[in-house]
Amino acid sequence: MSAQSDVLFISHGGGPMPLLGDPGHRELVDRLTDIAGKLRKPSAILVISAHWEESVPTITSGATPSLIYDYSGFPPESYAIKYPCPGEPALARQIHEALEKAGMPARLDDHRGFDHGLFVPLKLMYPQADIPCVQLSLVNSLDARTHLALGQALQGLDYDNLLVIGSGFSFHNMRAFYSPNTPEIAARNQAFEDWLAKTCCDASMAEAERTERLLHWDSAPHARFCHPREEHLLPLHVCYGLAAKPSGAHITATILGKASGMFYWGTGLSG
Repeated sequence: MSAQSDVLFISHGGGPMPLLGDPGHRELVDRLTDIAGKLRKPSAILVISAHWEESVPTITSGATPSLIYDYSGFPPESYAIKYPCPGEPALARQIHEALEKAGMPARLDDHRGFDHGLFVPLKLMYPQADIPCVQLSLVNSLDARTHLALGQALQGLDYDNLLVIGSGFSFHNMRAFYSPNTPEIAARNQAFEDWLAKTCCDASMAEAERTERLLHWDSAPHARFCHPREEHLLPLHVCYGLAAKPSGAHITATILGKASGMFYWGTGLSG
């Protein structure tokens, strides 16, 4: 992986709500726009989305992918959102080659479009939609080791000024989002966030220990309360597998009333 690439895990919010002026997403909008303003503009973006699972890692390889409005129950304008960024077939082929070379069977898909895990945050970060994008699926086993290995395989990429985004959510309990935020729920939410921040950012921690903590993330405080199903956490595993070092920036936001985090590996942000 080129040293001139950036890796970012984001908490992407609820469906299209960040684009609809929802007050519960105001901090998310502020954080993503602030991050984009501080990073150099990438040549291309690779997004690992929590909203796409396949039996093997699958990569969008079309030149002009459509959008997939993979949410329901939102107002009509939610289904008229446009984000006409181009695909990047050459990058998709490089990703496929890197995964195969690492012994990880993978597949190219030139028909699939971009889901809201890509177009919602990127419409906030890069509204001009002029940066080529590629999306990479999760593996439907939802196995932590597999997703760390997926990130490690991406180290074989050589694509200058690539931004890799793991688009998930550090807290993803749908029932809790729409329940009263009691002190008990807030404490459970915060305990897991604190564990995740230490795991990702503690520079004194050996990488072997960091890896073990992420492999066994479900033994963290209140892990299964915060993630009844882990698909929104696993993009973080891919990001760390690729970066293989402590995160240099932890960005926090309250989203839908819950403490949430984002993590960055690179030279464009600090703190």
